[in-house]
Amino acid sequence: MTTSILVLGGGMVGTCTALHLQQRGYDVTLLDRRTPGQETSMGNAGLIQREAVEPYAFPREPGFLLDAALGRGAQVHWHAQGLWQMGRALLRYLHHSHPQRHAHATQAYSRLIAHATDEHGVLVKAAGAQDLVTREGFRFVFRTAEAFDAAAQRAEDLVLRFGVRSQAENTAQLALAEPALQKPLAGAVHWLDPWAVNDPGALVQRYADLFVARGGRLLVGDAASLQAQGAAWSVRTTEGTVHAQQSVLALGPWSDGLIRTLGYRFPLFIKRGYHQHYTSSAQLRRPILDVERGYVLAPMQRGLRLTTGAEFAPIDAPPTPVQLAKAEILARELIDLGQPLPEPPWLGARPCVADMLPVMGPAPRHPGLWFNFGHAHQGFTMGPVAGRLLAEMVSGEPPCVDPTPYSPRRFG
Repeated sequence: MTTSILVLGGGMVGTCTALHLQQRGYDVTLLDRRTPGQETSMGNAGLIQREAVEPYAFPREPGFLLDAALGRGAQVHWHAQGLWQMGRALLRYLHHSHPQRHAHATQAYSRLIAHATDEHGVLVKAAGAQDLVTREGFRFVFRTAEAFDAAAQRAEDLVLRFGVRSQAENTAQLALAEPALQKPLAGAVHWLDPWAVNDPGALVQRYADLFVARGGRLLVGDAASLQAQGAAWSVRTTEGTVHAQQSVLALGPWSDGLIRTLGYRFPLFIKRGYHQHYTSSAQLRRPILDVERGYVLAPMQRGLRLTTGAEFAPIDAPPTPVQLAKAEILARELIDLGQPLPEPPWLGARPCVADMLPVMGPAPRHPGLWFNFGHAHQGFTMGPVAGRLLAEMVSGEPPCVDPTPYSPRRFG
């Protein structure tokens, strides 16, 4: 008898989880309140970051922290209510960001990142999404020689430790590679392995279309209505109540709200972020991260996308796109952005965990319930490998990566 399973969440992680479970013979229903890929997964810089082998640590430099506290710069913005709500988790985040603990987290984190492009490649081909993907890397650009030299040395270290390929480019080489830049910069690290996606939401939709084409069921519904029904699970949808023997919770930044109703208290928090598209005629060839200013510029189908750093605010707080305004000023120093498209800035939230590792595995106190969330800045990158690993755990297959570091049981 075929086992039925619900996957709650139609972002990159949930959609890929549904695909991998379907591939293993499960009767899968994928549920979201919107069209797949229209929440967190559409608002990023569109990068599949094979180079991102180290999770983002809590900044520890006194100057950076002072700037953030005083609201200077474009990298961080905060709401007092957000810091109050997330304070305990943020203190644990600071604790786990100690260099020794961060190095330990990096070992587990990098094992997932190592599979990122290979697993995306399988799905890109099967979904016919090659037109959305460019496999030519992207650049970290630097305004000062000191920052560039340090980054080039770090890149060499990552090549030796993790095999991620990069190329340091001096001022002249960068100007030749990106003639749209309006001022000379100290240099760049060109990461060669990442892929750039010119419409992140569309890539998730292509994966969801593949899921449906293979016989999967895609429904609109309310994940908050999830209930245990004896040894099974049910959820309300626009087509009525759906029942399944098992359920996967892959709701990204909304996961914490649902698991709390089930009695779980994990050290979760969110980092909100914004993007805006511009009508720039400047032909930026590859995405760039202005490392010392904290924003990304990425060519997209709809124009040049400017994305911001982290905002610590409640998930439902009104938009406060002050970072976007600051980042636009900084970006115009480098690129002729043109005019913003006549639409409000996009706002989304990244689902983060204090120890910088995702939560993947069986729910400790609810048989038949599985967790797959907390991928922070890299849910778009990790979605396919996270989906594969969770499906392997559900089916009892040998896992592609040891899942122990990501287990929900690590929180007690």
